[in-house]
Amino acid sequence: MSKSEVHTSEDQVNASRRSFIGKTAALTTAAIAPGLFLHTSAGARDPSQAVTDKVRWGMLIDTNKCADGCTECVSACNKENGLPDHGRPASDPQWIRKVKLRDNLTGRETNLPMLCQHCEHPPCVDVCPTGASFKRADGIVMVDRHVCIGCRYCMMACPYKARSFIHETITEKPTHAPRGKGCVESCTLCVHRLDRGETTTACAEACPHQAILFGDLNDPNSELAQRLKSEPSRQIRADLQLNTGVRYTSI
Repeated sequence: MSKSEVHTSEDQVNASRRSFIGKTAALTTAAIAPGLFLHTSAGARDPSQAVTDKVRWGMLIDTNKCADGCTECVSACNKENGLPDHGRPASDPQWIRKVKLRDNLTGRETNLPMLCQHCEHPPCVDVCPTGASFKRADGIVMVDRHVCIGCRYCMMACPYKARSFIHETITEKPTHAPRGKGCVESCTLCVHRLDRGETTTACAEACPHQAILFGDLNDPNSELAQRLKSEPSRQIRADLQLNTGVRYTSI
């Protein structure tokens, strides 16, 4: 075969490769485009944009509206995050639980949901030896299960007992809630929803008594900020000066 014939053959191969790559790129773009369109139409935050401290997510829980015996918020959280019920309340993962407070002087009992309080100064983050416990710029305190070594220092440091240790092998889990045996976990304020552009949590959405109000603490025009401004509220263990993102009223 002459040199000119070899060059002609190589040129044909290269042209064919360029054509193939071009078509593949076009198909890839076509495959991604519908997803991008859906995200845009849903008003979601661009995932390429960093979370900022302009927003601080939080809650106001009205204990007067929290009904005794109602566990709709707990069930909604478990369903949203794929938390199983093994029938062992002492060791089953609980991202939110109902507790009852009793005033020893008056005998008055108060029901309230207890969850991670998403502290501004979270002691769980301070004691974590690997950096698995961290706080996002928008105030959400989370655990990176890929870095967590299961030492449980954070569980001992949390004054709200809001963290759980996973004892069981996880066989089924939602893609938005990665979990694994031997790791610690806790409420994420449904961060997957927020990162999709949604504005409420599963527990707040499920509460039939509208006892849970979720919103942006930093937005003075948000309903949450307005109610905190007009109604007396308190932090649980305010003496620890953790500046919690979850506040309670009617206690």
